[in-house]
Amino acid sequence: MTDQQIVGHDDWIAARGRFPARKKGFRRPREELSRERRELPWECVKKEYLFEGENGAETLAHLFGGRSQLIVYHFMYEPDWDIGCKNGSFWADNFNGIIPHLNERDMSLVATSRAPLEKLQAQAKRFGWTFKWVSCVGNDFILDFNVCFAPEILARGEAVYNYGSDKVTGPSRPGISAFFKDDGQVFHTYSTYARGLFDLQPGGVGEWPVTAKTPSCCASP
Repeated sequence: MTDQQIVGHDDWIAARGRFPARKKGFRRPREELSRERRELPWECVKKEYLFEGENGAETLAHLFGGRSQLIVYHFMYEPDWDIGCKNGSFWADNFNGIIPHLNERDMSLVATSRAPLEKLQAQAKRFGWTFKWVSCVGNDFILDFNVCFAPEILARGEAVYNYGSDKVTGPSRPGISAFFKDDGQVFHTYSTYARGLFDLQPGGVGEWPVTAKTPSCCASP
């Protein structure tokens, strides 16, 4: 039996009715925080990253697809896993439909994973995904953008995630990075990490049973 408070309909309506006032109080600080985020400085991306896609090797600049803005979803898929992260798969199930809307706003969206391209293509075919999904195996992209951690760093217990707010023990974590291209120069504008969507569910994020080839992405760090 659940330990959650259970009430009648009238009490439920009353409790729910008190909640919008708190949401309204949160709106202005949230809008201010969003403004501050947009005003954060950018950094030049000077390292050359090569990704493996269906058309061969592509640079980060090529992933923009002729647009000025790029969103990269760091999709957790370790090389020895049989399938990608279940939370990542949840997000990816929505990509096909939203990409045309992003394109109309001068944005491209690409997913990257460290698993070999043939594994990515197999899962994409199985799930009916047509969005661009490239392999970053062999480059430092996920290390540099703080979603993968070197074994020696993990062994020393020094791996940190989300700008140092979380310590991790696993080899990789999810994230989203945003980039802007101007006159051929690529800029890193923002990255966000960790989870949030599943906190809306009554049961929270939930856990994924850990086996040798099962994604451990959804377990607490």
